Amino acid sequence: MPRKVHENKSSAYQKIFFNITLIIVVTLFWEFAARAANSAYFPSFSDFEAAFVKIATVGDVEGHTLLEHSGASVLRVLAGFAVAIAVGFPLGLVMGLKPLIYDSSRSVLEPIRFIPPIAWIPLALILLTGYSRYIFIIWLGAFFPILLNTIAAVKRTNPVLVDVAKTLGAKKATTVFKVVVPSALPEVAAGMRIGLGVGWMCILAAEIIGGEMVGIGRLIWNYTQLLRVDVIIVGMITIGLIGLVMNEMFLQTEKRFFRWRQEVRV
Repeated sequence: MPRKVHENKSSAYQKIFFNITLIIVVTLFWEFAARAANSAYFPSFSDFEAAFVKIATVGDVEGHTLLEHSGASVLRVLAGFAVAIAVGFPLGLVMGLKPLIYDSSRSVLEPIRFIPPIAWIPLALILLTGYSRYIFIIWLGAFFPILLNTIAAVKRTNPVLVDVAKTLGAKKATTVFKVVVPSALPEVAAGMRIGLGVGWMCILAAEIIGGEMVGIGRLIWNYTQLLRVDVIIVGMITIGLIGLVMNEMFLQTEKRFFRWRQEVRV
């Protein structure tokens, strides 16, 4: 077996071992700390496990299982995320190629960027209905990371590559789509991954205002009113685990499509 392949396999096993060990340590600490505190508002891991099994198999007070809640939330996040990509990437490409457009609109874009998505909830309640509320809140969270990373990536395109394309007689559109876009894609993908994470952070607020009874955010809100901390933690950990899976899928996709990009190791 080549030395490099052996080192990669050894490194992979080490990562798995350390992650499993960390999960065990955190779980044990959680269990012992909860038992020592002996508080109804600090459930143990055993309480969490029991609540998880019940919600996953029997369902909540409305009869919706954890899978139903998770599926609804994933679809909403992906819908809002897709809209953020559809708007943020082309707009970022234009603003990166034409800095004057961005500079002329900063007085509007930048103040909006610093308004947290949760601050838009009152307007969303008044102006929007149904599914559009979810899309709007999640879009707000995911849009700006995609937009700003795209602008920065376009600006950082190696000018030598652009000059070579021009020297070879490439038209402007060809230069953009054959040189600028491929060069910018790794950084754009990083912005998308950040935007996806922020979109997941917005799901709780989006589902609280949505009005429907299905969704992880709605599950958390319903059981907050019932003071059921164990089910609240079930919802929180479910959001984290789904986010982890989606992030890992995104990373693997990046590695597959951008194999030419070298990773820096010290």
